[in-house]
Amino acid sequence: MKRVAILGSTGSIGRSCLEVIEQQRERFQVQYLSANGNVERLLDQARKFRPKAVAVLKESDIAGHSGEFNKIGVELLAGFDGLLEISRRDDMDIVVNALVGAVGLLPTLNALKPHRRIALANKETLVIGGQFVMARAKELGAEIIPIDSEHSALLQCLAGENAESIAAVILTASGGPFRKRAIEEFAKVTPEQALNHPNWNMGKKITIDSATLMNKGLEVIEAHWLFNLETSKIKVVIHPQSIIHSMVEFRDGSIKAQLGLPDMRLPIQYALTYPDRLPATFPRLDFCKLKELTFEAPDFEKFRCLKLSYEALESGGAAPAVLNAANEEAVHLFLNRKIGFQQIPQLVENALSECRFNGLHDVEQLLEYDHWSREFVRSKLI
Repeated sequence: MKRVAILGSTGSIGRSCLEVIEQQRERFQVQYLSANGNVERLLDQARKFRPKAVAVLKESDIAGHSGEFNKIGVELLAGFDGLLEISRRDDMDIVVNALVGAVGLLPTLNALKPHRRIALANKETLVIGGQFVMARAKELGAEIIPIDSEHSALLQCLAGENAESIAAVILTASGGPFRKRAIEEFAKVTPEQALNHPNWNMGKKITIDSATLMNKGLEVIEAHWLFNLETSKIKVVIHPQSIIHSMVEFRDGSIKAQLGLPDMRLPIQYALTYPDRLPATFPRLDFCKLKELTFEAPDFEKFRCLKLSYEALESGGAAPAVLNAANEEAVHLFLNRKIGFQQIPQLVENALSECRFNGLHDVEQLLEYDHWSREFVRSKLI
């Protein structure tokens, strides 16, 4: 019986993770849960899975609910300190980090323990602090197993292969809702249009990132750290059907691909059970019903966030942290109708251009760069 904590249990990944665990109740015990602020959903989850404790990031949302958690014998922790407290506890075998954004970095570092598995859906953990997180995991003998469908696909394709034989990894991207829209029309894009993803049902921030292709850019940086790859070996191809989740090209010209329906439960289960594969009742891919699988090159000028991500990875140091923080703030402003869709990459590029990068020695410095980048983006509205 593996004891599991799910950080971000009320989001789309967290809910899917609980669905997987419900099908495998004889193998997994939910130990801890956390939510940003959806206390009602968290309470429902707590009643069903009876964790030892839960944490709510937004302390103001707890009012009136503490007694309800008390009644079912579940400890209630509040704020970011509560989240950190849960992540550092010892009575867990697997920590699922399904948090969204830079908030996921410190809980991941806290959760790293000898021989513990981190099932990672929070790509920002590695985008911001990859060098520190991977070094710490190696030092402790902890596992970091990706949940992102693209990186799960790469992990599956690389099973049994030697790193020296890799010619390139190929991350697939749906292209989002604006794949065929002219860049001249981006100024008219509304949040509702950007949130209308053609294939996936995700949270708002990730869905906007998919519309700008920043999500794929962050995945490029994540792949660099997860698989120790040079930037030149990480490629992106647009694949609108989202059936092939990623591919690996080997030096002999062979290519392995991992295919499946766009359903996050499959990579979640693989991350929980790796390297084993357990039976599942998820819908299966029927090749006879596939009409087409198409591919095209990404337009780096139209989707500048992808280009900026490659540039930040090449620059190294704190550049990816600045990129990520500027993007988080810009997406927040767009969703609140403070800026236009086309201004998201502009603000990210400006932050990268204006930041004065010095040496990078520790996580505290990374967080300082993160803070600077957010303040820089906010200052542009004054």
